[in-house]
Amino acid sequence: MIGFEVLARDGTARRGRLTTAHGEVDTPVFMPVGTAGTVKAMTSEGVAATGARLVLGNTYHLMLRPGAERIAALGGLHRFQVMSLASRRTMGEAGVTFRSHLDGSAHELTPERSVAIQHLLGADVTMALDECTLHPSSQEAVESATELTLRWAERSRRAFVERPGHGVFGIVQGGVDPDLRLRATARLIEIGFDGYAVGGLAVGEGRATMFSVLDATVPALPEDRPRYLMGVGKPADLVGAVLRGIDMFDCVLPTRSGRTAQAFTRCGTVNLRNARHADDPSSLDPQCSCPACTGYSRGYLHHLCRSGEILGSMLLTAHNLRYYADLMAMMRAAIEVGSLADFVAAFERSQ
Repeated sequence: MIGFEVLARDGTARRGRLTTAHGEVDTPVFMPVGTAGTVKAMTSEGVAATGARLVLGNTYHLMLRPGAERIAALGGLHRFQVMSLASRRTMGEAGVTFRSHLDGSAHELTPERSVAIQHLLGADVTMALDECTLHPSSQEAVESATELTLRWAERSRRAFVERPGHGVFGIVQGGVDPDLRLRATARLIEIGFDGYAVGGLAVGEGRATMFSVLDATVPALPEDRPRYLMGVGKPADLVGAVLRGIDMFDCVLPTRSGRTAQAFTRCGTVNLRNARHADDPSSLDPQCSCPACTGYSRGYLHHLCRSGEILGSMLLTAHNLRYYADLMAMMRAAIEVGSLADFVAAFERSQ
């Protein structure tokens, strides 16, 4: 089992610490996405240098290539949302049948196999298999997916092998229906997990609706377990979710944006392809200590992006991950001294 303790509170926001087999992680925390066992355009040392302490892998991609058994034989890898396979999968009670995006071969992923693969990968946090619906979806589709996710959650929990420093999280689905979310939450708590994720948001419903779903769902989650908002999001999303008691986040946005010339800064988002940066000798973000900000001008970064140079993607990806890590660290510090409201006000003025 993984450990978790809440060290400080400021309203509903929490400053905590997650203890896993591979060390301690301070929360709130943002986790870069390493879909195929790597964060794109980054070395593992570079990821660590940004301040990141957890990285996500993807069960589907890694089971296909290089294979979970091969990774296990090499010492393990240090999660899976069905929605990402929507055009290739068929859902059933047993699990998901899909066609590989690599060669078209057929595969079946059951809750039990998903948990077993994550075990082989050496994941500190194992995610139960779930079905996520897009927004908007019919009430019938959302209810069906939620009930299937709950049945899969029971099977995932039974399949999980307990060992020190490792845990399994259940995933709350339910679309934008508060009653359905609360019903799913209650059932997952009854099953009993080491942590609880809120899935199925940031899929088209809008920020205000996402926050209203969190307002309804998060208070029902156990106080003594970590709370993870999956696949979110923009900096303002993270700030709003921390205010509502979320501890953990993941999203491809900072890395994907870094590869498309988008940089997140303390003064808002910057598109370095814009011509106005061509002759700008200033730093991307004077308050950031990453290599992009301390060693290069906006003009040079603009040149790299317009030229399609790989170095541009590398520098901006590293910068964005550092920005997200710094944002989390600033919120942790604000929670500790009870000044999160002041931090949020300053953040909103700067954007």
